[in-house]
Amino acid sequence: MYDVIIIGAGVSGSAAARELSRYRLSVCVLEREEDVCSGTSKANSGVVHAGYDALPGTLKAKLNILGNEMMDQLCSDLDIPFRRIGSLVVCAEGEDPEMLHTLLRRGMENSVPGLRLITDRKELEEMEPNIGDAVTAALYAPTAGIICPFTLNLAMAENAAENGVEFRFSLPVEEIRREDDGYSVFCGKEVIRTRTVFNAAGVYGDVFHNQVSGKKVNITPRRGEYLLYDKKAGSAAGHVIFSLPGKKGKGILVAPTVHGNLLMGPTAEDVPEKEMTDTTAAALQRIRERGTVSVKNVSPKLVITSFAGLRAHEDGGDFIIREAEDAPGFVDCIGIESPGLTACPAIGVMAAEIICGILHPEKKDHFLEKRQGIRRIADLPAEERNRMIRENPAYGRIVCRCEEVSEGEILEALHGIIPAVSMDGIKRRVRAGMGRCQGGFCTPKVMDLLARECSIPLTEVKKSGSGSPLILSMGKRTAGTDAPHTAPETERGRDHEEKI
Repeated sequence: MYDVIIIGAGVSGSAAARELSRYRLSVCVLEREEDVCSGTSKANSGVVHAGYDALPGTLKAKLNILGNEMMDQLCSDLDIPFRRIGSLVVCAEGEDPEMLHTLLRRGMENSVPGLRLITDRKELEEMEPNIGDAVTAALYAPTAGIICPFTLNLAMAENAAENGVEFRFSLPVEEIRREDDGYSVFCGKEVIRTRTVFNAAGVYGDVFHNQVSGKKVNITPRRGEYLLYDKKAGSAAGHVIFSLPGKKGKGILVAPTVHGNLLMGPTAEDVPEKEMTDTTAAALQRIRERGTVSVKNVSPKLVITSFAGLRAHEDGGDFIIREAEDAPGFVDCIGIESPGLTACPAIGVMAAEIICGILHPEKKDHFLEKRQGIRRIADLPAEERNRMIRENPAYGRIVCRCEEVSEGEILEALHGIIPAVSMDGIKRRVRAGMGRCQGGFCTPKVMDLLARECSIPLTEVKKSGSGSPLILSMGKRTAGTDAPHTAPETERGRDHEEKI
């Protein structure tokens, strides 16, 4: 029997796992997908919010401020790229400038430092040379920043694993039953016993809560669509630039990413199903139109991909992080929509406090506070890069030309403490396939490395989880065998490019 089962390996579940790993507890994270950050956490704006948007007195407001304050130390400890570039909420001609004053008052009540209104067009142009011609005023928040959501998620999970937390992937939870001494968690034919449950299941959080509690909750999936631009557009904005917020979100933003691209989005649309992550032409057109009001001189020809994610909107509109009143030992972490990414370090601390208040564990004598990520060869000084290549020639073989990713980096991703087991897993760890060509050049070689290192046939290489094979058949050459493909490297590259 485990002390704690965490359902969901997103940012909330992984943050909780890391904080609980400070204690003498047996903790297991159950994730239905093949990797961390595969649900609600994977598709968001990558913004660390300052905290002026959340309503004062809400848990969102409290944890936003705390999480923002914790982010510098967390990113230093876990080797996570993070930049405090500040944000602007812009008001354009024909829009109500009173909303900026409302956000300013709200932010001051939430104790957001450094907020100020800018009404001088010249100052705005000095801060943002590409600011839209119709923009007349803005609210400036210097403590906002940008981060990579996946790296943040993975870093917390890896650090938790280094400190003894068990992660189990491709294991969907189907049902939770309350028992006299805890809970039974049903995962297909496997039943896992635990003293407590931490429910961080994203858009499915209401499903599991309602299985054990008579006090029902409801989560509505809220879809947000995005456009990602080539790095040639990355300098179009120097801050996170928001439009005025609406009823369902903070509005369309334009922001640089920590990797040098430009991001626009998201939309906000309530959808009837918990898996509706398709994009729509109409929504993407709205993003382009609103984005060009905030920032000019961004060519639509520089869009390299679009994507969508789901926010877990609870009917009450606030985070719910507490032990269920009628289900002792069952701790909810639901309704974690924006600013959930910002708040996640504080969510982890709060989760640990609640669960430790139930189980009363001892703290460990030793906790590994630091984590080292995969070093990007392209970012290293020439001397250090050459040293690594001399020690391991794989770092000198460039696989992804767009992002300058080496074979050595991909091998690190495939053999980490939480290893990549899919093409998306490699892409998110080292960015192979994230560039302008979106994997058009490097996909065959990356597939080959994944098949070789995981000792699987190429037909079992998946884009992400089950049901996403990239090759359905290898033809005559491998017909009738399940053995891994072992042709010479030069032959493999030619053959894959012809057949994929």
